[in-house]
Amino acid sequence: MPKDYYVQPEDPDSVLSAEQVLALARQHLPSAKAVTAVDETGGEARTYSIDDAYILKTQRPHKLRPRTSLKKEVVFLQQLEGVEGLTVPRVIGYGHPEPLIEYTLMTRMPGIAFRNAKLAGDTRRQALMGLGRMLRRVHGILQEKLRDSNLFFGDQSGVDFIWRMGSVFDDLAELVHRDGKNWTYPLAPEVIGRRLMHTLPAKKVIVALHSNPGPEHTFVDPATGTLTGIIDFGDAYFSHPINDLRRYRAPADRAAVLAGYLEGGALDDDFMATWRVACAQSDITAIALSPELQADAAAELDQILSDI
Repeated sequence: MPKDYYVQPEDPDSVLSAEQVLALARQHLPSAKAVTAVDETGGEARTYSIDDAYILKTQRPHKLRPRTSLKKEVVFLQQLEGVEGLTVPRVIGYGHPEPLIEYTLMTRMPGIAFRNAKLAGDTRRQALMGLGRMLRRVHGILQEKLRDSNLFFGDQSGVDFIWRMGSVFDDLAELVHRDGKNWTYPLAPEVIGRRLMHTLPAKKVIVALHSNPGPEHTFVDPATGTLTGIIDFGDAYFSHPINDLRRYRAPADRAAVLAGYLEGGALDDDFMATWRVACAQSDITAIALSPELQADAAAELDQILSDI
């Protein structure tokens, strides 16, 4: 896969003062009163909490890269606004008043990130099924305005998608061999990849994806574990829906996401064959990087390889 490059890595990464943040926010939200927190865990973005109800999100100048775009996120969120059964931040305003200041003002997602909730059992499964239901709605919106915006990169054909999936297998093999991971599965990642790539069907569904609706971008109510919504659409791109559905490493978690997704209607055999290849990629990742998931991932990978 193409590697990220940062277009202005030497630019300063200044934290805006509370006065600056409120001045920007009040152009769209005159009632804004106070900056209550600053969060820098997003990597490419920095967020400022306003009145514990709104987020002013800024692009960090030295982390500007082609695949991340606040403007793209605004376009996507505006298309998702009002979709029944889907909860995402609502855009209040957007601006790019200076070369090094680009921002979006949006509503704050209630709850906490899934990765911080420590959910287990049926509560965990229900939250992930809820995610699957929401992703089905994300993938089901009309695509024309997103394509016409010229802000989304990604796959335009089945050939592009096959290249993407093959590149993922190459990256996983490099990860295992280059970094000396404790690889415990009897087949090498590149052998698994060659076997599975032959099973990818020619028919492809290409839609705009969130990109990574994983544990950091999925929010739940900390008291009940109920899904509250999905955040951070700035890395969105066009590809097959399975690339959103496979973001959880544990096979049981991915099965729950798929179960929720299937509530929106049955999927054809080509989709499920593609899903099987994506699950194998997640299993390779889990075996290489998550010792606590190795046994379950290996068992799923055994089943996938026996089915082809």
